[in-house]
Formats: sequence, C-alpha cells, structure tokens
Amino acid sequence: MKTYGQFCPVAKAAEIFAQRWTPLILRELLMGSRKFSELEIGMARIPRSLLTQRLRTLENAGLLTRETVGNSKRTEYHLTEAGADLFDVVKGLGDWGQKWVNHSIGHDDVDPALLVWDMHRRVNIDILPEKRVVVQLEFHGAAKGTYWLILERPEPSACMQDPGLEVDLFLSTDTVALHRVWMGMTSFAECMDDGLIELDGLAAHVKAFPGWFKLSIFSDVKPAVMTR
Repeated sequence: MKTYGQFCPVAKAAEIFAQRWTPLILRELLMGSRKFSELEIGMARIPRSLLTQRLRTLENAGLLTRETVGNSKRTEYHLTEAGADLFDVVKGLGDWGQKWVNHSIGHDDVDPALLVWDMHRRVNIDILPEKRVVVQLEFHGAAKGTYWLILERPEPSACMQDPGLEVDLFLSTDTVALHRVWMGMTSFAECMDDGLIELDGLAAHVKAFPGWFKLSIFSDVKPAVMTR
C-alpha cells in the first residue's frame, strides 16, 4: 500500500479509505452485505481480483474479519469496531455528494441491479402485508433488465434471476425515473402520472407499494446551488 509519508491522521486514514472502490466496499458492508456475491451485486463493475485485494487490505488494516459459516466453506465478511466506526464518514461523504454533486442522474449513472438491491435493504417491514408479495421489476430505457423483490417478513430479498414464484405485482419503469424517485428527486406519484412508472396488480398492492420503502438513506439531502 502506497503512503503519503505524513504523520497527519487525514493522510493515514486516506491511505486506507481513499483507494479506488474502497469507499463503495465499505458502503456495502455498512449496509449489511456479508458475502462476496452480495458485494459484487453492489459493485457490478469491480473486477473480482481487485475486490479480493481490497478486502484483504481492509482485513490487514483491522477494519474487517473473515469468518467461515458453520461447517461450510462459505466466507462472510464482518466489520470490526474500527470498520463500523466509518459509518459517519461514509454517510457524510454520501450526503456531500447528494448535496453538491448528484444534481441529476444520467444514463451512465444507472445501475438497476444496485437499485433493486438497495430497495430490498430499505423495506418498511412493519407495514408489509401478512402474506408474501412478489414484485417483478421491468426496466427499460437507459438500461434494461428484469429483477424481482420478494417482500415478506422478517427478511425481504432481491433476486437477480427469476425465483420461480408467482408474481403478485408487476412494475414497469423507465430506468432513470425510478433512480430519481429513489434518490428523492421526484415521487412515485409524479412518475406514475407521467407514465414513467406503471404498476399492475391488486389495487391494494398498487396503492401501498410506494409506502413499503424508506428510499435511499441520502434521499432527504436537498441539492445545493453552487456559486462561484
């Protein structure tokens, strides 16, 4: 690992934190991802070898531990106290980005898999129906793809491949539009009125669907007007 050759704690922290992909790896771990495959969903463009390298660096720095699950060979990654203590740093970085940088979402910014993955982590579990609801999300426009949300208590899940379950609610959306809703830049109602998002299923599910989610943890940060 390259160093800045300075005693300053900002420099020391940056040597670990500011490497490419590391803030995003920490974001995923802080949001609850534990498996290598889950980390890959949250960062589809990172090479597997680089992800392995970055995880090893974080482990050597004392920010995470690798644990074998039961008698299996499956490995899970868990943040240490030092790693978990970076929550405010990562949240603050995201708040700053939402306020000063993320004023619009373009075609190059969309990632439907990450969006669906993030949605399943932000479900209002307490207000879900008693019976499981399977949602099929069809993205079109800037990026195409089909994904599924299995909304049930106590643990919702996201599927990147067809889970083989009967679908209760179909959502068809312009890719950029749903990303903008998720980041608090517009609302479900506005996008549905404009025909950018369509929901098909039981009327009760269609009405309740927007309220089943808490939106992004950065959605309450309002963009600032940058002056020069």
